[in-house]
Amino acid sequence: KKRVGIIWAGNAKPDAKRNIPARLLQPLAGLAPANVQLFSLQKHDAATYTAPPPQLNLIDLAPQLTDFLETAAAMSAMDLIITIDTATAHLAGGLGRPTWTLLPFSPDWRWQLDREDSQWYPTMRLFRQSKENDWTEVIARVAKELANFGK
Repeated sequence: KKRVGIIWAGNAKPDAKRNIPARLLQPLAGLAPANVQLFSLQKHDAATYTAPPPQLNLIDLAPQLTDFLETAAAMSAMDLIITIDTATAHLAGGLGRPTWTLLPFSPDWRWQLDREDSQWYPTMRLFRQSKENDWTEVIARVAKELANFGK
């Protein structure tokens, strides 16, 4: 099976708008082909963690992700990383892993504007909000791409 790691939230202090409410991940449930297994690379930080919908059937790797080295090792075992703009996006990009980064309407300057690729990381695709605070369209596009990913 193809292994896909997902991160949907980071520290809210720098920018809470980059976090995706876990309930909005629901469209990813059942859309992945039978040969895709989803893994949670999401830390269980009490300040930001909300459980994902159980229908995603995620394998939770959080207990093993004790530091960046362990996170890098887990990412290296993935065929794809789906993440928000957090340190894990840069870690996945730096490792050269195929990465889909989900960005808010007004992203950090590093992501520039009107691009679907990253000048920093050649294996990264960018999925941007077209309306502020609206993750629905972004998740729908990711779900569509994920449905084709394992074929």
